[in-house]
Amino acid sequence: MMDEKSVKDALRSVKYPGFSRDIVSFGLVKEIAVSGEGLTVKMTLTTSEPKVAATIREESLTALKNAGCQGRVEILIDVQAPAQAAGVPGPQVIEGVRKIIAVASGKGGVGKSTVAANLALALAQRGLRVGLCDCDLYGPSIALMFGTDERPTAGDDNLILPIEKHGLKLMSMGFLLEGDAPAVLRGPMVTRYTQQFLRQVAWNPLDVLILDLPPGTGDIQLTIVQTVALAGAVVVTTPQEVALIDARKAVSMFGKTNVPVLGIVENMSHFVCPSDGVRYDIFGRDGGRREAQRLGTSFLGEVPIEIPVREAGDAGSPVVISHPETASAAAFRSIAENVFRLIQ
Repeated sequence: MMDEKSVKDALRSVKYPGFSRDIVSFGLVKEIAVSGEGLTVKMTLTTSEPKVAATIREESLTALKNAGCQGRVEILIDVQAPAQAAGVPGPQVIEGVRKIIAVASGKGGVGKSTVAANLALALAQRGLRVGLCDCDLYGPSIALMFGTDERPTAGDDNLILPIEKHGLKLMSMGFLLEGDAPAVLRGPMVTRYTQQFLRQVAWNPLDVLILDLPPGTGDIQLTIVQTVALAGAVVVTTPQEVALIDARKAVSMFGKTNVPVLGIVENMSHFVCPSDGVRYDIFGRDGGRREAQRLGTSFLGEVPIEIPVREAGDAGSPVVISHPETASAAAFRSIAENVFRLIQ
C-alpha cells in the first residue's frame, strides 16, 4: 500500500480538465487516509459542470493504479456549486473570449499594470488575439502606458468599440476621463462600470483577455471573481516582505472564490549596474520564488529593474515592443510563455 506522499505524487499527474495544472497544486486534494483496508482520497471541487468530477475521479484511479496501488481505492469528491452573490447568476464567460486572466496584487506600487501591459503584448507577439481591460477605475494607467487619449465610440449593436493600439484591444477609464479628472464613484457605480467594461465592450473575437485589477481585495475584485469565469490569476509582488504579506492576501482571496492562481511574478527583482555589471538586490532576493513554493503555486518569473521599463511605460510604448533586446523584455516574454502553457 502507498503512503500519503506517494499518493500525492501520483495524483500530480492528473490535470484539471482544460488546464495543464494538476489537481494537487490546484488544492483539490483535501485528505488522504491510508489504512490496512485500503486508501481513501477526499477532494473538494467547485464547478457547475458535472463531467469534471467524473473525469477527475476516473483519471485519479488510473494514476494510482499505474503508480502501483494494489488495495481498495475510494475517491470521494465533494462537488460544490460556485459561490453566488445575491441576484448574481455566478461566473459567466464573456462572449467571443476564450480565456480570461486577472493580473492582481495585494498592494499598489509593485508594477502590476506594467506586468499586465507587457504580458498582454508578449502574448500578442506569439500570435494570439489579445485584449487588455484596465479594471482599476480609480487609478487607471493603461491609457498613458499605451500613449493614447482616444475616446471609445459605440458600434451599430450599441457595444463600446475598444481602442486598438500595438495590436491589442484596450479599454480603460482613462479613455473616458478628461486630463487629471478623478473618478468619483460609489460602490454601485463601480460595479456598473466594471460590468460595462467586461460585458458591453466589443471584445469578440479574442484568444485572451487580460484584466488589470486594482490593488487589494475590494469591490471591483469581488465583482469580477463572482461574475466572470476566469481561467486563472497572476499575482504580482516585489521580493520585499511587506509586499509579500499583501500578495498572500490576494492569493487567499482567489482561493476562497475558487479562482486558480496561475503563479507569482516577482517584479523589480534586482538591479544590474550598467557600468560594472554588479547585481544589487534592492528589495531583497528570491522572495517571490519562496512565496510561490510556500503557497504551492508556480513561480512565473522575475523582472529586473531597468530604466527602459519606466521610460517605455511613460512614453506609451511598453518595453516588450520598444526595447525587445533588454533583460526585462526577455523576462516578460518568458512569463508570457509560462502563462500560455498553464492555460492550455
